[in-house]
Amino acid sequence: MAEPLFLSKSAFAARLGRAPSYITWLKNNNRLVLTDDGKLVDVLASEALIRDTADPSKTAVADRHQQERIQRDVYGQLSTSVEPTSTAAPPPAITPAGQHPDFQKARALREHNLAQLAEIELHKARGSLVVMKAVETGAYNAGRLLRDQLLGMPPQLAPELAAMTDPWEIEKHLTAALRRSLEDAERLSSADLEHDLTS
Repeated sequence: MAEPLFLSKSAFAARLGRAPSYITWLKNNNRLVLTDDGKLVDVLASEALIRDTADPSKTAVADRHQQERIQRDVYGQLSTSVEPTSTAAPPPAITPAGQHPDFQKARALREHNLAQLAEIELHKARGSLVVMKAVETGAYNAGRLLRDQLLGMPPQLAPELAAMTDPWEIEKHLTAALRRSLEDAERLSSADLEHDLTS
């Protein structure tokens, strides 16, 4: 077992790299082990107590601040060609059996997913995003309607065209009939698609 190490409060603050006010905060929150006279800090016991009573939701923040201190103090002294490491949350990884899940990673993933859901809802409200199933149903119905319209034309036009002899008149009659049929299909499929999207 290691020998007890005792430091003054200001020396303990310097050891942790923190301001003396942090040591006062630790003392007020019963997270500091002092000698009987209250003048010296038991370093090993206090560090263990601080570790054991740390809030797991603050771990990532502490790690980020530590990384920023390292970048400032270490990488800042190196040449400017050294790129500091990213402080963004890494992608979630599956934790091996026996290990505790990373609270901060799970929280970051949850926040990321909530932000994506909010963005989806925003696009839906603006009308720039629709339900895929409704679009597929509307497109299928529109194609089927157009097919039925076009296949229904020959029985209707055959008697009229049989009596015509002028190719120009036949072409005009066919063009007008096709135009009417396509306009009807467009009108009906637009109404059906709007109905599918709003229902």
